[in-house]
Amino acid sequence: MLEDDVAYGAAARTFHWITAALVLTMVPAGFVMLSAPSGAIQNFLFDYHRSCGVVLFVLTVARLAWRWKSPPAAIIEDIPLIQRIVARVVHFLLYALLLVQPIVGWIGTSAFGAKITVFWLFVLPPIVDKDKAVADTFLELHETLGLTMTALVAMHIAGALYHHFIRRDRTLMRMVAGA
Repeated sequence: MLEDDVAYGAAARTFHWITAALVLTMVPAGFVMLSAPSGAIQNFLFDYHRSCGVVLFVLTVARLAWRWKSPPAAIIEDIPLIQRIVARVVHFLLYALLLVQPIVGWIGTSAFGAKITVFWLFVLPPIVDKDKAVADTFLELHETLGLTMTALVAMHIAGALYHHFIRRDRTLMRMVAGA
């Protein structure tokens, strides 16, 4: 298979880069909000983080539906088998976390008794009753999954940069420019 035959289409690239922008802003916001003093800035960061989580969940569902209808470009054939396996596992885990993480956060936030205001437009209903033990468990799980996602995103970025600068193949450019 020629590398020119495996470019990503405009829709796949759009889904990817919107997801990347949201993740790369909400993850740092998540860490900062936990250490910020109580008040307007912390509240803003919590609302922003939760809003991004809701959008990411909806976007991921749409992205997976698109991916089912329009399968992704094949991995370049000359990539070693172990790298192909790692790429598939990392992508699978990223998709799984993009679906599971917002639900875990919603459960934890609901159990904590906080509202989930989506970009200051509407409020999601709580999905569990207020319960400190449930909140503690799910918010701790949310934090652990967030650290896991951070590590996976770092691996994904490192892999893209490895392909671009070390292997000098078209892997990164297929997602940047579709070429």
